[in-house]
Amino acid sequence: MPKTARRPAFVIGDRTVDPGTRAVVELPVSRLSDHTPVSMSVQVIHGRIDGPTVFVSAGIHGDEVIGVEIVRRLLRSAALKSVKGTLIVIPIVNAFGFMNHSRYLPDRRDLNRCFPGTRSGSLGSRLAHIFLHEIVARCDLGIDLHSAAIHRTNLPQIRISPDSPTMRDLAEVFGAPVILQSPLRDGSLRGAAKDIGRDVLLYEAGEGLRFDEYCVRAGVAGILRVLRYKGMIGGRGIMAARAKPQLCTSSKWLRAPAGGLLRTYRADGDVVAEGTVMGAVADPFGKVEQEIIAPFDGIVVGRAVMPVVNEGDAVFHLARVPSVAQAEASVDDLAGQIAGDPLFDEDEII
Repeated sequence: MPKTARRPAFVIGDRTVDPGTRAVVELPVSRLSDHTPVSMSVQVIHGRIDGPTVFVSAGIHGDEVIGVEIVRRLLRSAALKSVKGTLIVIPIVNAFGFMNHSRYLPDRRDLNRCFPGTRSGSLGSRLAHIFLHEIVARCDLGIDLHSAAIHRTNLPQIRISPDSPTMRDLAEVFGAPVILQSPLRDGSLRGAAKDIGRDVLLYEAGEGLRFDEYCVRAGVAGILRVLRYKGMIGGRGIMAARAKPQLCTSSKWLRAPAGGLLRTYRADGDVVAEGTVMGAVADPFGKVEQEIIAPFDGIVVGRAVMPVVNEGDAVFHLARVPSVAQAEASVDDLAGQIAGDPLFDEDEII
């Protein structure tokens, strides 16, 4: 019987990762003004058997710490002890923002508007170029983890472009409560990846600079489902999504009709009918109060958590649903599964 050829090692940066091993690799990015080196830390899990190459990234925005926690728990999962193919995990892409508790780079640029980047541009452009060429271009698929900005929170959701049936299938496998179709933006990782023929699932959940157990669990479970679906890990202990996620083809931010104090009557994940009172804004004396009304049947996929608002501030992100009853059933089933998932009890995450 002919001998099976040994899988080649995976070379990244100045490191060689042998089949059946994992290694942390430091990709040089720049030096701080005091000459301290800054690198992008990458963990490579290179399986003995051929399979897809997938990356999981977090911290493109430095204040989005939920993704970092999702990655930490993912790397502790027993399912990754035997990987087919190669998994590349980047817990913190934007180390500058992470260290400063900031969404942005030191020059106030948004890294997710700097792609594809260049070798000789701004700091953000250089970091985007490194990430795109060292990580994204070498993979078949990516899963990029995000949260809302500070003072806002997002319901766990997968965002995909409207013209991608393959990504819709993967989004359904992931099993977040909502799939939101959103166009690709100039300068974004998703857009640049698409330009070089790579697909990226974008996971949004929770709030900047905060942990949220429900959002973390949904993220870890979803990534493991996708890896199983791609044939990279076994299926033992990984439960398929109990219900189909709610697909939303459009959404709208409802804005504060005046400045004042915001009282919210609806939370993220609530399914509301057209005409529902979502909240109210009142002046500090309580003399004038204006209600915020749902303009269509929808599900709250994001909202402001800061009660002090200015006129025009975005306060509720409402995604349109075709059926209130169907959306309620789907979201309730998936929420119950995430909350009770036996994969993530305390013995496994402490």
